[in-house]
This record gives sequence, structure tokens and C-alpha cells, in this order.
Amino acid sequence: MSANHNHGCCKPQTDGVFGERTELIFAILSGVFLLTGFLLDVFGELNFIYVLIPYLISYFFGGYYTVRLAIEELSHARFQIDFLMLVAAVGAAFLDKWAEGALLLFLFSLGHALEHLAMDKARKSIESLTKLSPKKALRKQGDDYVEVSIKELKVGDIIRIQPNTTVAADGVILSGSPSINQAPITGESIPVDKEPVSDPDKEYASDQEIPQKSRVYAGTINGDSSIEIKVIKESQDSTLNRLITMVQEAQEKKSPTQLLADNFEKFYVPAVLTLVILLNFAFLVIDESWSQSFYRSMAALVAASPCALAISTPSAVLSGIARAARGGVLVKGGKPLEDLGTLRALAFDKTGTLTEGKPKLTDLVLLNGLSNDAFLRNVIALESSSNHPLARAVVRDGKERMEVQNGIPEVRHSEAIQGKGIKGEVDGSMLRIGNLELYNESGGVPSEVKQKVENLEKEGKTVMLVQHNKEFSGILGLMDTPREAAKPTLAKLKKIGIKKMIMLTGDNQKVADAVASEIGITQAFGSLLPEEKVERIKQLEKEESKIAMVGDGVNDAPAMASSTVGIAMGAAGSDVALETADIALMADKLEILPFAIALSRKSQQIVRQNLWISLGVVALLLPATIFGWANIGIAVVFHEGSTVVVVLNALRLLGFKDRYSNS
Repeated sequence: MSANHNHGCCKPQTDGVFGERTELIFAILSGVFLLTGFLLDVFGELNFIYVLIPYLISYFFGGYYTVRLAIEELSHARFQIDFLMLVAAVGAAFLDKWAEGALLLFLFSLGHALEHLAMDKARKSIESLTKLSPKKALRKQGDDYVEVSIKELKVGDIIRIQPNTTVAADGVILSGSPSINQAPITGESIPVDKEPVSDPDKEYASDQEIPQKSRVYAGTINGDSSIEIKVIKESQDSTLNRLITMVQEAQEKKSPTQLLADNFEKFYVPAVLTLVILLNFAFLVIDESWSQSFYRSMAALVAASPCALAISTPSAVLSGIARAARGGVLVKGGKPLEDLGTLRALAFDKTGTLTEGKPKLTDLVLLNGLSNDAFLRNVIALESSSNHPLARAVVRDGKERMEVQNGIPEVRHSEAIQGKGIKGEVDGSMLRIGNLELYNESGGVPSEVKQKVENLEKEGKTVMLVQHNKEFSGILGLMDTPREAAKPTLAKLKKIGIKKMIMLTGDNQKVADAVASEIGITQAFGSLLPEEKVERIKQLEKEESKIAMVGDGVNDAPAMASSTVGIAMGAAGSDVALETADIALMADKLEILPFAIALSRKSQQIVRQNLWISLGVVALLLPATIFGWANIGIAVVFHEGSTVVVVLNALRLLGFKDRYSNS
């Protein structure tokens, strides 16, 4: 028997005279004619030929799809469960047990029809992604908008998105300030406010340069206002399209448990066939006729067919992947879905994962009696002449701290001093902003001021000292601050059994320790190069046997690839994150991680339950049929019942709710 998960037990049959429901209708008709034949046989006094006619019709409807698949598989020299069931039904007819043979085919076909409908529900949950993107878009041509297919859109085209319609392409907003529902891509439950880019003509070297506030994704839903966007990706390269492709690929990737079940089948099926052949000769050993031995072997054949076992894992994996996708988590196959739930240790990148990924002005210390606004006006004026990230942070956050927002003076002779700071003339006075080294050449820094600077540095902050003419006027402290969700998320992870949470960062150890103590990280490792992160991951894997690396998928790619499970943050729109990670959190939200782990554990639990159900039924039925305690009818009812129970159990994952989060 083939071991892949598209065997007869779960291969959907959607064509036929009644469309998608043909298989189910055929199964019901098989049951109707089975009942008719049974009633005529028991209560009628007709010649048996008239009783045989409804049984034969029942055989036709019940065996139609089974015969089709058996012929297809035999043409490839494969013996599958459908073939075994067919042999058992023909064997029953050979023994004049038409009712039992018809019952076998009726329940077998009904079980499969219900199973395929149930499995389609899980598949459609994933395939619904393909319906998110509209087929048409309004492209700007001159002063008009012309409706075109989204496949015709090119990078640089400008398109209009009408209110309450689906965004047709990945792009940047040129006009309009909409509220966009990003749930289909990122799983975010609340619409996100967006704004147009400041420079519509700017070309972006990479996706990371595009402001998230101005970016939209194909498949998301526009709010109440009309917007114009510039296309940044063609339809086949859109985030939605890549997501669909990867989810479809994920369905094919098997988990360790599934591979184990497949290997088990390779040995199990020949053993069953050998047993069935041997049971045909039971009449030589015990006092019964050959026809009784043959019947016993057919009953054992039904009982031993591992249909429920074969479907138990793929049904749970498919449902788990579908539920994860709906919650904004892309899981690339059965293995990461299974591995994630076994983890007891997580390693995190710092910048952009546990922190906001951008410096913020956290401390402002005034030294010489200048007012807050007077001091900040001078600082903002000078820093506005620099493009350094720290300078931009000072300007942005400094303006927020000012009580009066206008009156920024002009700057003359601005000059950046490499690795130390900046100086320039503001309102006729010389202003310097920089680290302690900047002032070493001009007489140094008073000890009490130096002490204040060093105290802030011990807290892991980047500190800049401001000198106005010859007098020190203030100290600025900046830091990449932890995400608001970091501390509560780590607390949830600890609650669900993650015992070790490690931070790996290229920042110095002081910064690493400061962030770690604030948010509850177990251990922090600073000043690491990308290759040193890989070494640290390998070491932690030896200690913990399994470890996940959570990062942004760019500079963390090597460490993520070396870990048991690589988890990428904010993967919507990030090519590297989607390609590198085993699991991708589509929204840039750390708080989704406990949901992903809880879902993985629930998937594992359901897989284990399914394996016990499927193996347990075989373990009970096989001896019962061998020793003659159960006939074909009983074997069929329990066999098909266990298959349906297993699939319905797996489908519970589609409705999974995590008690530790809102997902």
C-alpha cells in the first residue's frame, strides 16, 4: 500500500453527475438500495432474484468510486485500502453474503464521503486565501482610471482602491489616510491606520525601507475612504501570493509522526495480507468449511485495514496549518508544527524582536538652568542637519517633549565628527553634541557631569552630552526600548512551560543586560556577530536538545536556519523571513507566539489521540474477527466509524481558541 497521504482514504472525489456532492449521494443511494434489499429479503416472499437486484444496485453505488480508485492504483502496481475493501465485498458476494457485502460498501463509501467533506472544510479554510485578491484593478492612465486584470499590473503603476474593497496589489499609499483591515494577511484583529508617503517619487532599495504606516498588501481590505497606491510588486510576487504558495507547499511536508506512521504501514500491510492468506487455510486446522475460513479472512481483512491510521496525522496537520494561517501564523509543514510544541527553550534576537528596533529619547537631564524648550530648540536645530538614526530620534522625540512646537533656530557650519558627535553654530553660539570622547580634546568633562553620563551608560543607554559655548547644558539618553508586548508575552511563555528564554544581540553586554532585566529574559548574550549567534544556538541545542530562534529573518537568518525551529517576526512583505523561517508571524506582533505554541501542542495532542483511536480499534477488531467473535458487518461499522471519528477529532483544531491570548 502507498504510504503517502493521498491514498484512497483521503483522496477527494469532486466530479460526477451531482457535482461536489456526487460521492455522498452515491453512498446514500447505496444505503437506500441496501435497506430495500434487506426488507424484501426479511419480510417479502419474493424469489431471491428480485432481492438480489437492489443489492446489486447497492453494490454499484457503494463501489463506484472504490472501483475507480482501485483500477487507477492497480495500473501503478499499488495495492491500497480501497482494493482490500473491494476484495472483501466480492468475497462476501461469492459466499452469498450479499447484505454484508453491500453493508461494507455502503459504510465504506459513506465514511469516505463524509471524510472528504470534512477534509475539504480544512482545505477550503486555506484555499480561501486565493479568493482574497480581486481579479481586477483600476489603473491610472493619464487623468482616467481604466479597469485591468491584476496580472497586467506592473511595478510603478498607480491604482485606485475604492472604499470598502479589497486591495489589489502590494503598494505604498500616495494619497488618502485609510484604516486598513490587515487580518487576512497578518491576523491583526484591529484595522491599522495608514498614511501616504511623504515623497511619492522616492524609489526604495528594499522592502525594509518602506514605512509600515504607508504600506498596503494585496488581499487586505480598505476602509471608508478612497486611496491611490503605487504598485511595488507584481501579482505573482505579492505577499498574498507567496503566502498561498508556501501554505500549499506546507501541506505536503510531513511531520515525524506521519513519517513513522508511513513506515509502519510499509511493514504492516504485507503482514496483514499474509495473515489473510493464512486464514484461508484455517479449515485445515480447525473444524470448519473452507467457505467459513474464507469469510473469517474477509472479516479480518476489513478489521485490519489501517485507514484511520493513515488519515489520523495528515488530517490533524492540515487542520492545524489552516487554523494557524487564520491566526496570522504561517507554518511550513508538519515538522515545525510538531516541533514547536515540544520546545522548552527559546532564543530571541533583541533589535526589532524584543525591542521596537529604533532608538528613543528616554532621558533628558538639564545642567545649567536653561528651560526645557530653550534647550531642546538648540539641540533639535543642530540634530536636524544630520541623517544619523540617533539624530533623527532626538529630533522626533524632542519635538514631542516641547511645550511650544515652533521657533527652531537656523544652523550654520554644521559638521559631523565621525564616531563622536556633531557641532555647529546655532543663534551665533557654538553647540556640540556627542559622547565623552568628543570633549577629551577640549579640556574634558567635570567629574560630576561625567558621573551622570556613566550612570546612564550603565543602564545600557547611548548617552550624548550637550555643550553650549563652553558650558555643558544637558545630557541626552537614548535607548532601543522594549516592545510594549515583550514583558507580558514572555510571562505567558513562562506560564505555558517555556523554561529558558535567551536573548542574542550584537549590542554590547550592558545594553543586553538592561533590556533582559526589564522584560524578564533568563539570560542575555551581547556583542555577538551573526556567526557567533549560530555557535551560541548550536551550544544551546546541545544543552536543551531543541531550541527555537525568533528573529526578523534578515541578519538572524543563519541562526534561525541552525535552530530546531526558526520563527520570523513581521514576515508580511519580507522575502527573507518567509524563505528562511519554519514558522512566520505575519504581523509584527510578538504576542502571537504563545498562540502558535499552544496550537502546536493541541495539534500534537490530537495526533496522539487519533493514533490511539485508530490502532486501538484495529487491536480490538482483528482478534475478534480471527476468533469469529465479530462478523464483517461489525468490523465494517467499527472500521469506518473510527475513520470518521479521527477526522472529526482533527477538525476540532479549526475552532482552536488559546486561553492565554485572544487568538
